[in-house]
Amino acid sequence: MEYVALVFSLMGLYAFCQAGELKRRMDKLEGELTKMKGTSFNEARKDLVRLAKDYAGKSVNIGLKEDYMDADIVTYGNTKHGSNTIIDVDDEWMIVKIITPKTEKIKMIRMEAIQTISED
Repeated sequence: MEYVALVFSLMGLYAFCQAGELKRRMDKLEGELTKMKGTSFNEARKDLVRLAKDYAGKSVNIGLKEDYMDADIVTYGNTKHGSNTIIDVDDEWMIVKIITPKTEKIKMIRMEAIQTISED
């Protein structure tokens, strides 16, 4: 019985140490993000949001980053058979109406997924 109590206390101590390590790593990450707020990446994103707001209500070509590819936007929206129309934009999301040959779809896209926006 004492052996079981020893095993559980060691497991509890291990879990406590892991939680402390996680807290330390989260604090470090928050510090790095705070430092990044004024960087060129953040400025480029602000410019992209401003550009998207200027194109609201217009038909546009949207270039997505490789990790965020969306078949509807790439296949239909950026071709002569369909279009992407920006409905609304905020700092985190963009709402796009995708007109395909058969249907219309409304999609929300994260601003971090967008690489380029250009007018048709």
